[in-house]
Amino acid sequence: MILFSLDNHRIILEKQVIRITLGCFVDQNELKQAVAQAAVDYVLEKIEPDSIVGIGTGSTANCFIDLIAPHKHKFLATVASSEGSAERLKEHGIAVYELNTVSDVTIYIDGADEANPRLELVKGGGAALTREKIVTAVANEFVCIADESKWVEHLGKFPLPVEVIPMARSHVGRELVKLGGDPVWRDNVVTDNGNLIIDVHNFHPIGSACALEEKINQITGVVTNGLFALKPADVMFLATQNGIVKHYPAP
Repeated sequence: MILFSLDNHRIILEKQVIRITLGCFVDQNELKQAVAQAAVDYVLEKIEPDSIVGIGTGSTANCFIDLIAPHKHKFLATVASSEGSAERLKEHGIAVYELNTVSDVTIYIDGADEANPRLELVKGGGAALTREKIVTAVANEFVCIADESKWVEHLGKFPLPVEVIPMARSHVGRELVKLGGDPVWRDNVVTDNGNLIIDVHNFHPIGSACALEEKINQITGVVTNGLFALKPADVMFLATQNGIVKHYPAP
């Protein structure tokens, strides 16, 4: 492994950024496949035969599911953050448990719509943010996987998803405007929990992601929002054109 250590300033980053694979990837699909494979290799080092593996939602998570499938005999079962992921796991013959039936999730793998150097994330493009946040809360370790297009210095260019109780949609929208956002109802989308999604534009740049996450969650009628800042990722594998980079949260 090659540590980033270009000058005295970068020496601080040795523990946060590690290049683990060199190569050249052509398109976004190849990037997703490569980062999913890196995550599979990492997970296989962490799990035991009785381990429960948490599985996220989205195209990169789907790549992970397909690549972990040949190793399904090396862990006990999975918990999924969406019905779609659960169905894909079952198609591979991988056991899927309800989260209420397990006391421990060894590791959780999921993608992101945006990630910053502190590994604070914006998630929810696939409308699974609430279940993703629940599994994240239970997991011993949260590993985020994404391609370089998701890496940003400041969160907020990607519209922030907010899951809301249907009858509270208009009320929540008005409160989000007071916070400076431009809420847009994601039409014809119902979450696995039977709720609605509001996508909030114009929050960029988000200054304190933790503070905004708390403020939005305090609005009556909000189930949760797509900021994963109070509990960010523990480690992130980022696929770039030059290889896979492993990130730890910056101070």
